[in-house]
Amino acid sequence: MARLDHAAIVAAITAAVGARPDPEATADLVAERGHINVAATGAALKDAIQRLKPLPGYRWIAINEADLFSASPLTLGTKIGILDPKGRVLKAADLPRPK
Repeated sequence: MARLDHAAIVAAITAAVGARPDPEATADLVAERGHINVAATGAALKDAIQRLKPLPGYRWIAINEADLFSASPLTLGTKIGILDPKGRVLKAADLPRPK
């Protein structure tokens, strides 16, 4: 699959999971599954993950499949899941522990 840019991943994930722009602008998108941030490049991964950490509920990053091996170690211990542009779960998300 060709590498998608940010706008293309947003469009694909919106169609795949029925997401919509986050009205509170705390994440890129909100879906029934939770908050979703898009990271189209390896360089955007850390920022996308950091912006999700304080949010309640399920949290996801949507990435190009080629970035899985870069993204997975950054999500260890965060309970943040990983989606591909088609909405397939590459790494399951879990609810954050209450503080």
